[in-house]
Amino acid sequence: MAGLNKYRAYFEYNFTNIEGLVQLPSQWELKQVRYLLKDGAEGTKIGPFGSSLKLEDMVDDGVQVYGQENVIKRDFSLGRRRISFNKFKEMGVYEVFFGDILITMMGTSGKCEIVPQTAEKGIIDSHLIRVRVNNKQIIPGFFKLLVDESPEIKHQIKIQGKGSIMLGLNSGVIRSLYLPLPGISEQKLILDFLDYETKKIDNLIEKQKQLIELLKEKRQAVISHAVTKGLNPDVPMNDSGVEWLGKVPEHWWINSMNNVLAAIGDVDHYMPQSVDDGIPYVMTGDLTEFASGIEFSKCKQVNIRDYLKLSKKIKTNLGDVIMARYATIGTVSYVDLDKIFLVSYSCVTIKPNPSKVLGLYLYYYFKSNSFLQGIQYQVNTNTQGNVGINDLSKMKIVLPSIKEQEEIIAHLHMSLEQLDDLSTKSTQAINLLQERRTALISAAVTGKIDVRDWVAPNLQDTEEQQEAIA
Repeated sequence: MAGLNKYRAYFEYNFTNIEGLVQLPSQWELKQVRYLLKDGAEGTKIGPFGSSLKLEDMVDDGVQVYGQENVIKRDFSLGRRRISFNKFKEMGVYEVFFGDILITMMGTSGKCEIVPQTAEKGIIDSHLIRVRVNNKQIIPGFFKLLVDESPEIKHQIKIQGKGSIMLGLNSGVIRSLYLPLPGISEQKLILDFLDYETKKIDNLIEKQKQLIELLKEKRQAVISHAVTKGLNPDVPMNDSGVEWLGKVPEHWWINSMNNVLAAIGDVDHYMPQSVDDGIPYVMTGDLTEFASGIEFSKCKQVNIRDYLKLSKKIKTNLGDVIMARYATIGTVSYVDLDKIFLVSYSCVTIKPNPSKVLGLYLYYYFKSNSFLQGIQYQVNTNTQGNVGINDLSKMKIVLPSIKEQEEIIAHLHMSLEQLDDLSTKSTQAINLLQERRTALISAAVTGKIDVRDWVAPNLQDTEEQQEAIA
């Protein structure tokens, strides 16, 4: 995709003394938000309460309370928090209307969204700032792009918000921001231009995301086929007698998991105290596909005494497989490094019998659709809703010889590497497109490029261009 150099600059610029906004087109103005607000001091407002409301204020049928999720997810139908109409009468100054701009204050602070015409009556909570602008001076959509997308304005927020308890953002910071402003007609043209151009970029991003999902499905299918059907398409097949396995190569053998494992177990169900410098305590959320990818320095750390006490039943070693037993049931990690660490009781450690099954093969088998279907059946029949050691021991596994396992592992290594490479390239393309999108928006709303001669292309031409790009 062509860079920003295909757009021309304005003929004349004036320098500014605002950090981040070095220069502006000579016909543009630089104004503080406080002078762009509607209704004076009421132009900005922070909501009256946080995410937890008093029980007596909550009702099933009342007025919507909008929070950060509505802005971040750009969906004003989300949320079940409602207050009574009587309570709303007290809180009427926090009501939001069509065209108001809501800005997040915590976590993902600085995200903006404009209240749509379809939004029902509601008020904001204390995690949002409501901004109501004078639309004869600035269009809400132009304000949103400046605050939400422009690095120059984000830089102002960072500088002015130092020391703020709300991660650098409050209504005072918003009112103090200096915004670059062309005339209203030029603002409209810039918005039309960006709407057209960003839709093209967004369509390309969406296609890359779809490709990544297809590659994930392909990856899963390649693993599943290899470890349940083998690599030879002409080999005779027999019915396994196991519903979720189906037909398998006739020379493979079917057995219970406990007959092909050296050990399976978990540590004592006890949560040890954290220490500053100790032995990593790996929990479900820490797992990666290969243990070498775990960020051990960011894991909880435990002392050597707790490690020795908790690991008496089983120690995790090179060649083992770790499986999550709660929440993300079936998530597995192959231990491909020789390192001392403790696996939480939220996981089980599975030790293969190397004369019957290789650890890496077992890892791939656990990732297959067949195994995941089988283990889900065990979970559904388990009232505790988790994978127990007995559940895993009962599971069936279909295995070729060790030599054939090695061949399958080599095949998967090559095939998955190719798929992962394509997925990485798609992710890189998405990142580049997102950078391009941000740069284009920033350049247009801060006057780095002049789009006054831009004319919206014919819709049919647009569709043909999109098909050509795709």
